[in-house]
Amino acid sequence: QVQLVESGGGSVQTGDSLRLSCAASGRTFSSYAMGWFRQAPGKEREFVAAITWSAGGQYYADSVKGRFTISRDNAKNTVFLQMNSLKPEDTALYYCAATQGIGIRGLRDHQRYAYWGQGTQVTVSS
Repeated sequence: QVQLVESGGGSVQTGDSLRLSCAASGRTFSSYAMGWFRQAPGKEREFVAAITWSAGGQYYADSVKGRFTISRDNAKNTVFLQMNSLKPEDTALYYCAATQGIGIRGLRDHQRYAYWGQGTQVTVSS
């Protein structure tokens, strides 16, 4: 199993940057693909970004492409989400999640992820 703990959220203004971190427990972290999802009040959980176990592939939602960067450090069991040029519509609770054994298309589907953190709040004001 994998336990995930997110950090790095906060309240910022439009155009600011934040770096989210997700620390994972377990010796097999490097075998999991990792994803970031977000959920705003009254909205469904949506895909933000994902990275394969080897970091050979990174995938992004169109709404964050060019502004957000996902990365991972398998030696430190941590995945990151660098968020630049933040907008008010980025306001949400951000979750990291872990999955194994799914194809690239599945990385965008939150139902394909087995392990989830508790989330970290990001609030962007105009």
